[in-house]
Parts: sequence; C-alpha cells; structure tokens
Amino acid sequence: MTMQSLRLLMGSAHACGYLPERHARSAFVDPAFPLEPALYGALLDQGFRRSGDYAYRPMCLNCRACQSARIVVGEFVPDRAQRRCWKRNADLVLSIKTTLNDEHYALYRRYLAARHRDGGMDPDDAKAFEEFLACGWGATEFWEFRAGDQPDSPLMAVSVVDRVPRGLSAVYTFFEPEAPTRGLGTYAILSQIEQAQIQRLPYVYLGYWVPDSAKMDYKKRFHPLQVLRNGSWQDLVDI
Repeated sequence: MTMQSLRLLMGSAHACGYLPERHARSAFVDPAFPLEPALYGALLDQGFRRSGDYAYRPMCLNCRACQSARIVVGEFVPDRAQRRCWKRNADLVLSIKTTLNDEHYALYRRYLAARHRDGGMDPDDAKAFEEFLACGWGATEFWEFRAGDQPDSPLMAVSVVDRVPRGLSAVYTFFEPEAPTRGLGTYAILSQIEQAQIQRLPYVYLGYWVPDSAKMDYKKRFHPLQVLRNGSWQDLVDI
C-alpha cells in the first residue's frame, strides 16, 4: 500500500485538552491499514501522532492551533537551566525495556494522581494504561530511569519512545511526583536528544506545539524547534 491509499476516519468531537472552552476532533488512520515504523515515520512528518495502536492528527473545525513539533538534534544546544537539570540527574541510570510492567503502572498511577487528577485518564484501569502507551505495530521502547544501577533501585521516570527511521518520537513520560526539583520531564527529553545524537538521528519528535497553551510551554525551550505549518517544517522563532 502507498500513502495515497490511506483511509482516514473522523472521530467525534470532544473537549480540547489544550485550549479551554474549545472542542477538538481528530482524523484516524483506518485501523485495518497495516502500519509499521517506516510508514509511521512518514506520517509523523505529515502531522500525525499515535495513541496506542491508533495514528491520528487533529482535524478541528475552524482551528489549526495544533502544530507538530520536532527538535533539530544536530543543532541543539542546551540552555543554562537544561544544563543544570542534566547535572541534577547525573545519578540516574537508563535502561530500555520492550514491555510495560506493574512497577511502571504503579508509578503512572502516582503521577496521574499528583499531576493530572482531573485529566480524564483513569489511573485504576491497567488495561487502558497498556492500550494508551503500548503499540502492536511500532518499534516502541520503555525507557526506565532509576536512581542507581541495580534492578531494584528506585524507579524515577519512564519514557515511552517510538523509533522511526528519521528519529525518536516522544510518546509520553511519567515520573515520580515526589521529586519535583529534579525536572524529570525535561531530563527525559534531554536523554532522548543525547541518544539521537549518539545514533546520528536528525530529529526528536515532541508531539504538538499549541500557542497559548500552558501545557505546551516547555517545548519552546528546546532550540531549535521546528513546527509543521502549511505543509512544511519551519523554525519556531516567534516565541
């Protein structure tokens, strides 16, 4: 199959997770279409994203605020705050897993209870947790960050990362809510940038950039950041 044969299905309208008092709607790739990492990489470059096994992109009436964002790895230079964050977390050890487990789920529940209590996600539903983050057709990894190099060292953060031919896609990160001064969300992205640099991958995809959304504010600190506007990737300079 080719990109031209993709069939998109429209989802129903729902409350926007980025901009208050707005409604959102997404177009989904037909679940019967056989996706795989290379094709998904091409879809990322055209503004798609995934949730579980579903690839989608925003298709809202009268709103085009959501813009796909990616870090240009070869040109990235951390700012002072990011360098401090990196040093603060020098004790963390990264290991990469291929499946989710009960320890991940327990951390996810604590994270949601502390950070997204009213976010609409159900921390008590293990099946929904798996369906939200795992992917049957993707090259998906679960990056564990532990405070120590032993298997039973405290689990501080988990990043869900998809590998595609032109980079790494940051799907979701959840972390220990009792360690707010570490800046674990920032550290997770810095780690993905480092791994992309080592592997000579050009991009780290960060999902959507939404102007005027406080939830998206952290993304503009990773320079240079490109956004997909009018079908082409452009440097985000108006920040």
